[in-house]
Amino acid sequence: MPYVTAKDGTQVYYKDWGTGPAVFFSHGWPLSADMWEQQMMFLGLKGYRVLAHDRRGFGRSSQPWSGYDYDTFADDIALILEEAKVEQVTLVGFSMGGGDVARYISRYKGARVEKACLTSAVTPYFIKADDNPDGAPPEIFDGIRNGLLADRPQFLDAFNSLFYGTNKNPDAVSPGVLKQTLQIALAGGIKGTYDCVGAFSESDFRPDMAAFTMPTLIVHGDADQVVPIAPTGAAAHKLIPHSTFKVYEGAPHALVVTHKDRYNADLLEFLQS
Repeated sequence: MPYVTAKDGTQVYYKDWGTGPAVFFSHGWPLSADMWEQQMMFLGLKGYRVLAHDRRGFGRSSQPWSGYDYDTFADDIALILEEAKVEQVTLVGFSMGGGDVARYISRYKGARVEKACLTSAVTPYFIKADDNPDGAPPEIFDGIRNGLLADRPQFLDAFNSLFYGTNKNPDAVSPGVLKQTLQIALAGGIKGTYDCVGAFSESDFRPDMAAFTMPTLIVHGDADQVVPIAPTGAAAHKLIPHSTFKVYEGAPHALVVTHKDRYNADLLEFLQS
């Protein structure tokens, strides 16, 4: 299995499947590369080289005590792209992974990047602040951290209802998908899962948005209960005026699963454009 070793000794796992134009996927919290299986199979069979990593602290990667910040996440991705000899890539980030894409593009001045896609992403700024009044209240993230410390398995199991919107549409996904999602989430370590709550909620990516000079696709559901569209997808579109913004009516946060056929088709069209 492919791994890279970061400068702090952390081993980061990644998948590298197929041949053709490269697409790199960055997963959401608290999951791993496995959340992208439908997209990776779809594009791999369409003649694309698809790569995805387990962010440090999650999945098959090491679980260090520290290093859960976006500069480090960007450095980990840069190391993978270098190791895998990827020269022209489309970066796709979901939720927390949208921050990975934004910080990599800004920190590395768009090196190796041909296109970018932000999907249900936390960019440009998630948390409520004086200059971000539409953001999510800080108490929400305090509640998440408290829930993880009190009973992480039960908290993550309950979180699925918001993630997939099954609290409003019980048939949004199968029971098997819910079980798989919990299994993936519990493969991560509690320290990384806990620390990343602060990383994805408090990191301000507004300065990073100016680095998006490449073609950019933004996809967001207007029924997202986890990352509401107004301070994130809609705001990112305003800061990246040349971007294409696709709003999925009635779609929850995890639209890459609930609306996978539409999302896969939109992603393929974007790659081919």
